[in-house]
Amino acid sequence: MLPTLRPGDRLLVDRHAYRRQPPAARDIVVVVDPTEPSRWLVKRVVAVGPATLGGADFGPPASGQAPGGPRSESGVAPIDVPAGAVWVQGDAGGDSRDSRQFGPLLPESVIGRAYRCYAPPDRRRPL
Repeated sequence: MLPTLRPGDRLLVDRHAYRRQPPAARDIVVVVDPTEPSRWLVKRVVAVGPATLGGADFGPPASGQAPGGPRSESGVAPIDVPAGAVWVQGDAGGDSRDSRQFGPLLPESVIGRAYRCYAPPDRRRPL
């Protein structure tokens, strides 16, 4: 999540934030890594389905090509995010492990909304 977050930053997470409403675009969320469920990832919400994302919406693929159909003029396939699903990405662009690799996430994969960095002391701030 560089430059927003750095390795070693400690976050406060509201685990109840999405009980009554879905995440919104630009929220910073903690999600379960779909390929390694014991690992949590901190990512930014790009879209909540139903939505279709194009190349300008989610930037270059993180590794190889993004999942999806035929390529657009930007070289990136349009992505359909199903109703209720969440598309997340890291702020570090192509160096991030995110939905560009594992696709949209189901709502139950979202643990909560990160709302404050509390440590280290010189990085304390709301997110």
